[in-house]
Amino acid sequence: MSTQAKTLLTPEQYLEIERKAEFRSEYYQGEMFAMSGATITHTALVVNIAVDLAPQLRPGPCRVYTQDLRVQVSATGLYTYPDLVIACREYRLLDARQDTLLNPVVIIEVLSESTEAYDRGKKFGHYRTLESLQEYVLVAQDRVQVERFTRQPGEQWLLTAANRLEDTIALESVGCQLHLADIYEGVDWNANPEGD
Repeated sequence: MSTQAKTLLTPEQYLEIERKAEFRSEYYQGEMFAMSGATITHTALVVNIAVDLAPQLRPGPCRVYTQDLRVQVSATGLYTYPDLVIACREYRLLDARQDTLLNPVVIIEVLSESTEAYDRGKKFGHYRTLESLQEYVLVAQDRVQVERFTRQPGEQWLLTAANRLEDTIALESVGCQLHLADIYEGVDWNANPEGD
């Protein structure tokens, strides 16, 4: 019985493959990981958040981007696609292709049953190494709940949570408010009983 050695990719090989691929994949430690499709609830939440934030950001130097913008976590080597990212001038991009952001200020992830543990644990561990990151937001899709982690001095992170439709979460680093009523507007709770 023989075992075949796993072929590991360099970041450059990953980017070459990924930029031609029909479907998105994350990359970490030489391996590509295909990303699953999103549910209708997940997609609705991402769109609602983007629609809520875009006009608030428009007068200033920051913009919100959806899950098609790749983020590289330089310190750990992770390449990933957060659900939403807020970046401000001066953007730092990996190369002239302008498809990989290096310095997000806010990252927002919509949680699902299959990704929640990773988003809260290892993925947040990667994100915390981004010096530019000031706020990390987790949005539940099976209930009304938004959690914001804010960077504090000494590499501490402060948690603020909201779970009522009348609540708002301030994104202080970019001068915006997330309105839970707007985030969850039109969400069909029955459309996604199992999560992503």
